[in-house]
Amino acid sequence: MSYRLARETKDDWWEVEALYDTCFAPGREALSSYRLRAGVPPVADLCTVARDDSGILAGAIRYWPVMIAGKRALLLGPIAVHPTRQGEGLGGQLMYESLANAAKHGWERILLVGDYPYYSRFGFERLDAVRMPPPTNPERVLGMELVPGAWEGVTGDVVRMPDEHL
Repeated sequence: MSYRLARETKDDWWEVEALYDTCFAPGREALSSYRLRAGVPPVADLCTVARDDSGILAGAIRYWPVMIAGKRALLLGPIAVHPTRQGEGLGGQLMYESLANAAKHGWERILLVGDYPYYSRFGFERLDAVRMPPPTNPERVLGMELVPGAWEGVTGDVVRMPDEHL
């Protein structure tokens, strides 16, 4: 199966939200990462949808701006692939394409909350000195450098992107 990846548009928003509802447990908006996203627009140039040849939404990935110790970072997520399309490599395709796009747009570091065994294959490592809001499990806080050394000296709490930086 081939997929067409494209920038998410405002017309895609509710369809993507429905995909996230399908793929994640009820109450996903209560997670700490959603508190960092509340009232903050996603990084539109990086939010991507994947559609099959019939135009049916098969996957999506979003990114949000956050700050850690005065440094900008991208908060990756959610990423989702429709259950009927899982196992086809679409999640990896969304990851690789969007990470390359983030680097092209000048971002230096990416953060996510997820399973290390899955995300390590993309280059993510544990960030022991970076704290997501509770009740996040610290072992699930992962980061990736798009620029060598981008995480050096970046420690502390992840906070919402201040309005003056949006």
